[in-house]
Amino acid sequence: MREPKIGGFTERLESQAEARRALLEKFKPKPMVQAEVFETRAQRKAREIEEVRAKRAAEKEAARKRAEDAAEEARLALANNEEAQLEMKRQERKDRKAQAKAEARAKREAKSAQRR
Repeated sequence: MREPKIGGFTERLESQAEARRALLEKFKPKPMVQAEVFETRAQRKAREIEEVRAKRAAEKEAARKRAEDAAEEARLALANNEEAQLEMKRQERKDRKAQAKAEARAKREAKSAQRR
């Protein structure tokens, strides 16, 4: 008498069906992990633009502050320098005289133009 083979026909069919199911299981879509905070491309671009604007505004404000400080420092240095003070007074006097001279010339020319 023959010994029955290990695993009969039905067992082989069952294992074949199980293998087929496992193979098909690989092709089924798996649940995806969703981001907790979903950000669209437009939202991300808007956020990045806002960050760049904020950075540029901060840089601009810092540059303005530096320029303001430098101007104040120059003004203080000029106020403390006696030679510079005298030169400023001379320049103001020259400007006043030049303006008075120009006004007198304009007045003479207007008077001359009236006679003609």
